[in-house]
Amino acid sequence: MITAIVLIHAEVDRIPEVAQTIADLEGVSEVYSVAGDADLIAMVRVTRHEDLNEVIAGRLNKVEGIVDTSTHIAFRAYSHHDLDAAFNIGLE
Repeated sequence: MITAIVLIHAEVDRIPEVAQTIADLEGVSEVYSVAGDADLIAMVRVTRHEDLNEVIAGRLNKVEGIVDTSTHIAFRAYSHHDLDAAFNIGLE
């Protein structure tokens, strides 16, 4: 699984609609409304690098209300959830 984190700057009065439109795109697993340098963060998860182009450049970047994006590709995930799951296999 290939994960991309997309930081999104949107027109302020359209953030909720932009977020929902992005969340409905195939390949987007989550969209977060955030404080800080971006208005929204989208998590894109695909199986092939070629699919990143289709999801991000082909669909996400064309959503009305988006002003700018910055995409970051994840190399490896470090998560307490993953570690907890590994140690709790077979336990109830």
